[in-house]
Amino acid sequence: MPENAPTPEPEQSDIVVAAPRRSTWSEMKTAEDWWAIWTGGGILLICFLAFYLTLPDNFSEQLAEAKTAGEKLSVHSPLKPWLSKPGSWSNNPIDSIFPPEKKDLILPICAVFLISLAAFSIGIKVMGQSVSKFAVGFLGVFLLATLAYILTGQVVVKHYNLEYALWALMIGLVISNTIGTPNWLKPALKTEFYIKTGLVIMGASVLFSRLLVLGLPGIYVAWVVTPIVLISTYAFGQKILKMESRSLNMVISADMSVCGVSAAIATAAACKAKKEELSFAIGLSLSFTVIMMIAMPAVIKMLGIGPILGGAWMGGTIDATGAVAASGAMLGPEAEQVAITIKMIQNILIGVTAFGVAVFWVSCVETKETNIKPDAWEIWYRFPKFVLGFIIASGIFSLLYVFMEGGEIIVPTMVKESSAVFRGWFFCLAFISIGLETNFRELTKFLKGGKPLILYVCGQSLNLLLTLLMAWLMFSVFYKDVVSDMFNK
Repeated sequence: MPENAPTPEPEQSDIVVAAPRRSTWSEMKTAEDWWAIWTGGGILLICFLAFYLTLPDNFSEQLAEAKTAGEKLSVHSPLKPWLSKPGSWSNNPIDSIFPPEKKDLILPICAVFLISLAAFSIGIKVMGQSVSKFAVGFLGVFLLATLAYILTGQVVVKHYNLEYALWALMIGLVISNTIGTPNWLKPALKTEFYIKTGLVIMGASVLFSRLLVLGLPGIYVAWVVTPIVLISTYAFGQKILKMESRSLNMVISADMSVCGVSAAIATAAACKAKKEELSFAIGLSLSFTVIMMIAMPAVIKMLGIGPILGGAWMGGTIDATGAVAASGAMLGPEAEQVAITIKMIQNILIGVTAFGVAVFWVSCVETKETNIKPDAWEIWYRFPKFVLGFIIASGIFSLLYVFMEGGEIIVPTMVKESSAVFRGWFFCLAFISIGLETNFRELTKFLKGGKPLILYVCGQSLNLLLTLLMAWLMFSVFYKDVVSDMFNK
């Protein structure tokens, strides 16, 4: 090269620009995942303190007397009269809010609206978005969520256990695919913010002490089958079906094998799935959940399977916790207890699954696609932080349940009468938002060749067979006497 020749510029393909190192401290103040933790944690703290600080002075004596008499002490959260959702009705939907001969529910519903608006608005403000536009849209989304709850409360609908998630999704889809989602609603369509906050609150109901109720048999059913189905389904989608979108493949696999919508949200965040992929996976899951929650109890009765084994089978396969409870109730109290416990044990895998997917995606999938070895910190940045809130809430309330005086009464009552009300509303808001953000024309591309449907059907079939086998081994062979003694006491 001549001495005065200009130095050639490196080709663009040779330049690797390192991504700027993000600050976790900064994200804790501005990122949606962290604000889901602060919002959900704040609501849990308020619900707990409102209950704990209003306990009677002689609570210890009352508790001791109740234990001596072999009775359960009855206590209630002071927030119970102030928090509600629409009730049941038969012929007149107005009865769901203004029930005859009962106190109307308009004030408790308005209280939930105002508290929720205030809680989310704080995060919206700090994240640099318009609170006024959010507030206007939030009113509309909340009214649609109220409509979903009203439709759910109709006695015939209630009999068939068609839950609010299905109605909320349908309402949103009808609007978005007919007249179109109004622009004034769009600032309040914070699907992930709502559902992530709801999942943090849900952590208070997923107690580690549940592991002790059914012990090893429940752990085997929930923790051994689930990862086998997840890995097998993902491999089947990639190797056999040749699915083009790895992220859609992973979200459907996690949704179907772990615990439905909750796992889908966490996994989608870990593998950076597109919003329409998440919407499609959730819609697919909800459709099959409705079918399974009605069909499985009938199949179990037809096959002559006992309630304990049947409950374990449903707990490990039906996606939504609410659907599991409804299906278990159809077979009796024993089946309901076993089904819910196994589903709760399985819910603990949400965090483990999200972490595992984040590690796999960063270290294997994206490395293979880009030929660039990622920074180890990327796993931490990719990990959905709201899962930490879920785990911390579960740990704290598990400890309170075991070690606090009267914790076995206080924690479940607080959850049922206050925090679970917010959780249900937040999930309903999320499903309304999903529907309003989803256009069928955008989803049709995922049905090309029927691969996602084939993936779900084949994966769920494997899940049903393996879960039934494991449940039979644990509850009818190895731990049959232990489980029988527990329910006969």
